[in-house]
Amino acid sequence: MNTKVEAKEGRFDLLKWLAVAVIVAAGVVGNQVFSAEPLLYRVLVLLVLAVVAAWVATRTVKGSAFLVLAKEARAEIRKVVWPTRQETTQTTLIVVAVVLIMALLLWGLDSLLGWLVSLIVG
Repeated sequence: MNTKVEAKEGRFDLLKWLAVAVIVAAGVVGNQVFSAEPLLYRVLVLLVLAVVAAWVATRTVKGSAFLVLAKEARAEIRKVVWPTRQETTQTTLIVVAVVLIMALLLWGLDSLLGWLVSLIVG
């Protein structure tokens, strides 16, 4: 019985995604057709169309799964312990120092190898 339910959802999902595509296409074409209208009006209409398209997309199986993923990601981000300003500054300075040291080492190695090759080649 589950396969029948999933098949129906898939069929309706296709129609919903088609509606989303039509809404987005209407926004693009409408923006071109009404290019003489003030920019504020066009932006407001595009925002309304984007909200409607997003709402229709979230009513699909994949759209609702994306919403669940986004909510879980937001919850995980809130659990992260972010470094303090001092820790960030210290880490940045360490990275800059290591990059400078490696640059000097590579410059020295390149100069040494260039000197050796010029001795060999003559």
